[in-house]
Amino acid sequence: MITIIDYGSGNLKSIKNGFSKIGVETVVSHDLYEMKNADALVLPGVGAFGNAMEKLKDYEEVIKTHINCGKPFLGVCLGLQVLFTESEESPGLKGLEIFEGEVLHFPESVTAQGMKIPHMGWNKLKIQNECPIIEGVGPEYMYFVHSYYVKPTDESIIAATVDYGVDVPAVVCRENVFATQFHPEKSGEIGLKILKNFVDMVP
Repeated sequence: MITIIDYGSGNLKSIKNGFSKIGVETVVSHDLYEMKNADALVLPGVGAFGNAMEKLKDYEEVIKTHINCGKPFLGVCLGLQVLFTESEESPGLKGLEIFEGEVLHFPESVTAQGMKIPHMGWNKLKIQNECPIIEGVGPEYMYFVHSYYVKPTDESIIAATVDYGVDVPAVVCRENVFATQFHPEKSGEIGLKILKNFVDMVP
């Protein structure tokens, strides 16, 4: 069973509906026992890094155990950002530290180029490295809503980027951990293909 983590900071209905559109049943839960027994976990998220991390305190251990056991894990939007070490949005507060790196606010040069913050709308992927969740996906347009972007220490985990005044990592992956800065559930048929690719990795 795929369990969507309900920690009070996610667009749960949207991501659940995305899986439903590809015929996959999911459970939305804040129950630690259900998470421990999940075949795969999905961590959505909207809002602020610090608020999300406060709410994730009770779930940090089960998330890390799940990942360390090699089970598939998918982070979406803020659910990608909290996988990193820290964020400019919440100085001094650690993330889940699954990946090394920081979360940065878009620089002023972005607005100087006439682009708005937050980055909201469709943007075209640039594929950088192979990654199972983007298998069969090319330079497609995905839907983004965010004011911060990640800067991984190890750039080899970046599978795809988009250009928004700076190179924004749009997909990161390593072994059984996958994450997207965009919302696949709101990105049309190609977004649903990404969810299907994730499902295909669930035993």
